[in-house]
Amino acid sequence: MSRRHVLIIVQNLPVPLDRRVWLECRALTAAGYEVSVICPQGTDDPEYEVLDGVHLYKYAPPPNASGVVSYLVEFAYCWLRTALLSRKVWKRKHFDVIQACNPPDTYWALARLWRRRGVRFVFDHHDLNPEVFRSRFGEPANLAARVQLKGLYWLERRTFRTAERVVSTNASYRRIAVERGGVPLGHTTIVRSGPDTSVMRPRSPNPELRRGKDYLVAWLGIMGPQDGVDGVLRIVERIVREHRRTDVEFALLGFGDCLEDLRKQCTEMGLDDYVHFTGRVGPDEIADYLSTADVGLSADPYSPLNDLSTMNKTMEYLAFALPVLAYRLTETVVSAGDCAVYVEPGREATFAAELVALLDDPERRAELGKAGRVRAERELDWAPQARAYLSVYQDLFDEEKN
Repeated sequence: MSRRHVLIIVQNLPVPLDRRVWLECRALTAAGYEVSVICPQGTDDPEYEVLDGVHLYKYAPPPNASGVVSYLVEFAYCWLRTALLSRKVWKRKHFDVIQACNPPDTYWALARLWRRRGVRFVFDHHDLNPEVFRSRFGEPANLAARVQLKGLYWLERRTFRTAERVVSTNASYRRIAVERGGVPLGHTTIVRSGPDTSVMRPRSPNPELRRGKDYLVAWLGIMGPQDGVDGVLRIVERIVREHRRTDVEFALLGFGDCLEDLRKQCTEMGLDDYVHFTGRVGPDEIADYLSTADVGLSADPYSPLNDLSTMNKTMEYLAFALPVLAYRLTETVVSAGDCAVYVEPGREATFAAELVALLDDPERRAELGKAGRVRAERELDWAPQARAYLSVYQDLFDEEKN
């Protein structure tokens, strides 16, 4: 009997840049599955390659969307390109399962088309799209906004009802799958985006990354409207202007729709001497920065989305034994436990003061870093998450036999 073949669909990030999806790919191939991925191209990515046994099919990404019409165009373009590439994958080798990773919640329709060929559907629930809308635009105040939000809820329901299994990134997402999506509890499995602590581990620091300063503070993530990086700049301004600390370097690692606007804002605030935007960085650069930094910031503001979402940055800081300073959000506390310093959301002055206090307390930083590394190894590591993930497919195929 030939190997089972899984097709994974991702729209918002290239693979292997999407760390969670790449870990899933590696787990599947190690367990004997054949894996193909359809995703947008990253910079200089080929249209097709085989990387570590994973077949990667990529299409040119659409321009960044800025309004309702452009988002609709983006979704349609990506859906059609994905549909065409799925036929190409099928011609190479028939696949048994489509795993769609949101956003957006549109690939249930493609899964229904392939169902005619006996293909099963697994939904890897990465994002809460109705909450993304509410976090960006607030509660709908007019008919057009209400229609848009209802449309997102409708797409979400279609996805949940089409999926034969749902992989949830945390307990909050699982609750939504069951209560809002009507998914049977037994058909949902929590698979956290835990760090692979055998790879993500502290290395020797690189003093040059401090750019002549005594301390280095790191922020890591995607720079979108809901990610609060503008708030990080305001915290930096308080550190420099109110606390008169010119000995701290801030490294903001990542990219996203807001990167260029943030760079301009930083310049206008007169903070270029203290803030360095790295842009897109790979695993080695991330490891260098997080191994050198003194504190990692999880300054995601409260929103309907952020409160229920697991922030990968928090778990990565812990893996690198980096003390964490975070706003007190539901799932952030679940991730970091007692290994972080928490500030109530929105209190930027308090956040800045706590950061200064933490920088001036090397013993506390050492204790938090050590405890965080232990938590990453014992509670958050990818190895048990991989076993939970593989159980989804084992259960799905055992059901076929019965």
